[in-house]
Amino acid sequence: MSAVSDRLPTFPWDKLEPYKKTAAAHPDGIVDLSVGTPVDPVPELIQKALIAAADSPGYPTVWGTPELRDAITGWLERRLGARELTHRHVLPIVGSKELVAWLPTQLGLGPGDKVAYPRLAYPTYEVGARLARAGYEVYDDPRELDPTGLKLLWLNSPSNPTGRVLDKAELTRILAWAREHGVLVFSDECYVELGWEADPVSVLHPDVNGGSYEGIVAVHSLSKRSNLAGYRAAFLAGDPAVLGPLLEIRKHGGMMTSAPTQAAVVAALGDDIHVREQRERYAARRAVLREALLEHGFRIEHSEASLYLWATRDESCWATVSHLAERGILVAPGDFYGTAGEKFVRVALTATDERVRAAVARLAG
Repeated sequence: MSAVSDRLPTFPWDKLEPYKKTAAAHPDGIVDLSVGTPVDPVPELIQKALIAAADSPGYPTVWGTPELRDAITGWLERRLGARELTHRHVLPIVGSKELVAWLPTQLGLGPGDKVAYPRLAYPTYEVGARLARAGYEVYDDPRELDPTGLKLLWLNSPSNPTGRVLDKAELTRILAWAREHGVLVFSDECYVELGWEADPVSVLHPDVNGGSYEGIVAVHSLSKRSNLAGYRAAFLAGDPAVLGPLLEIRKHGGMMTSAPTQAAVVAALGDDIHVREQRERYAARRAVLREALLEHGFRIEHSEASLYLWATRDESCWATVSHLAERGILVAPGDFYGTAGEKFVRVALTATDERVRAAVARLAG
């Protein structure tokens, strides 16, 4: 076991524990804006679908029910403008983090292969490469990468942590470059329904991919848009030549979403009302937190989408974490996401309205 664990970096969130204790000592309690975990209730129609499917004694299938695949393709066409999708173009997964961590291994990557991801990025992209013993590198513009040995290119728009959105023209250029060099593209689009000052577009849109899914796969999650982080509900969509082998591998590995969760996802993807309601909650929290941070002396960059504000006081991120912890507010240090974030903090919008009001009051004090 140590041989595997030794490949991995120190789990970053452990470093935050002393600051969490400081923030928790505030007389009015902690306001935890560090982890983007949903705090609002699971919509009732989704809970009802889960409960109705609770009597599920048999094994679910890795590919999911036909109803689930119909729900996924229908949502992709309705919401993201994808065209001519079949069941072969989709694959349910057990939460998106599982997929990110194990994708290089499931693709058969190893020593001599390279995985690339944004310079500021979700740490699990690196973890996935390390688990597979593959090489990894970061980029500002992926078209500047040396494509030699590059087998997997991660895109992330809207970005975690920065909230940056790649527009249609940028995505089109990147896909053209990747196809020219035979590089497989996986696009992490888990925040696609949370655009504020930009309207995120998917690599599945025909204006981006030219009407072909060759060499591209999009990753989608219901954790944020439907408050289903506890359900572990996500899916892939794109090139059947990639998803077909992944399905076979995942069958052998028993990587199946529970039957009640599959039923819940069908309900979630079929309803747009609860998504709009949740967006409104986040939009309201974002507006007041953004204003409070600016008035407190922060500068905010990007943050045009997703569930975070990417903020700086032009000092060490850990000095900022300490400054806010003394006010009972916990945020994530930017260097969790790469050295380029060493002067930034990531402020999540995932706190109750009452806790957000508390943070605003403390920042004003």
